[in-house]
Amino acid sequence: MLLSGCMCSALLAFILGYVLEEQREKAGITAMKSAIFPNKWYLTFYVLIALAILAKGPVGIVIPGLIILCFALYLGDFWQLWREMRPVSGILIILAIALPWYVLVTLANGQTYIDSFFGYHNFQRFTEVVNKHSAPWYFYFIVVLVGFAPWSIYLPLAIARTRFWQRSYWRRQARKDRLGLFALFWFACIFGFFTIAVTKLPSYVLPLMPAAAILVSLFWQDIITGKIIESKREHLEKKQNNLPRSLLINISINAVFLLILAGAILYSYNWLGDDPAMPDFPQAIKQSGLLIAGGTIWIIAAGAIGLLLWKRQERWILTTNLIGLVAFIIFGLTPAYNLVDIHRQLPLRQLAQIAVQQKQPGEEFMMIGFWKPSLVFYTQGPVTYYRSTRGAVNYIRESKNPPTPDVLVLGYPKKFVEAGLQPDEYKLIDSRGAYQLARVPRKAF
Repeated sequence: MLLSGCMCSALLAFILGYVLEEQREKAGITAMKSAIFPNKWYLTFYVLIALAILAKGPVGIVIPGLIILCFALYLGDFWQLWREMRPVSGILIILAIALPWYVLVTLANGQTYIDSFFGYHNFQRFTEVVNKHSAPWYFYFIVVLVGFAPWSIYLPLAIARTRFWQRSYWRRQARKDRLGLFALFWFACIFGFFTIAVTKLPSYVLPLMPAAAILVSLFWQDIITGKIIESKREHLEKKQNNLPRSLLINISINAVFLLILAGAILYSYNWLGDDPAMPDFPQAIKQSGLLIAGGTIWIIAAGAIGLLLWKRQERWILTTNLIGLVAFIIFGLTPAYNLVDIHRQLPLRQLAQIAVQQKQPGEEFMMIGFWKPSLVFYTQGPVTYYRSTRGAVNYIRESKNPPTPDVLVLGYPKKFVEAGLQPDEYKLIDSRGAYQLARVPRKAF
């Protein structure tokens, strides 16, 4: 979220700076511009890019740079943009903000940090499957369809509204009227970049959601103001039906999509249960009634949209979608998120607190099984991770001159069994959720 916030704010600052340059030119004050520094919004852009780099590394500048590059090349004003953005000054600003931390953390951790952060978490995630996070090429179509619901249904028409294939049309437009085109490049570049990337996660495309929101907002603005771009045939249809046929079909799909979404929510109980970190969650969410509440909200919204379409009150469909989404967030999604936290993260927080209290001076704290990096944050101390039980056993056996005869171990109960440990060979300190915390003598391994 921090990366998305910095990156998207930077792109907003860019488009504001882009428009400001045109306004300056029209006002005849180009001679007053600094020969060293760009305008205030471009400066803001560079500062936010630096913060995005601090948040998540090179991707914080690679993606915004790709978006702006494609946008400028499409319009044919790359060199003009290059001159007005003063990239040398911008790079110096970015380095001044972001570089010191990377230097210090590299000095503190050496090659290990470089290999892990730049190699594993950046280059390798783009070129290889990391942590089994593979997905088919169409993965992000589904992510955007569901993640941007209910507005995602209008994205195809919103994209078509830009008439991106008419390059000469956009080159004639004033900069202040190019927001829709810029949002399209913003959306498409992020979507394409992470579709090409081999490792795939739903959260990777979070920074394209504001661009999608801009596209759909501009589209609905045209609906409300009656400025829909349409063909001659649709223009004749509009006189009879108030709206073009393509939009009427899209609104109908909107209602059907909400019904499908409601059915998926009601049936989702059958898809849950494969997460070993919260084995009791499916039953808990079923008993909570949240699935029924969420499904009911979308069924009501779908019915309301169908009624509005029948009554030819299309302008209220935007409001109906909004009310449905807000109601779903308040009465369905937020309580479900809290329930997930109770079953997934709360046990880790509780056991981390107990581990801090129980840990002896110099005693090693290990987690065997799936890595939970949050454990380091909760304990504010080092944690030794081993996904493989055999690897953990070998590590302990090969440790020379350990500071303490025991080791604190956190993991699923079955991991203790896989390690060949008998219940009478270690002291069970506590168990919460799917995890148990124990003090195990090294000799037991």
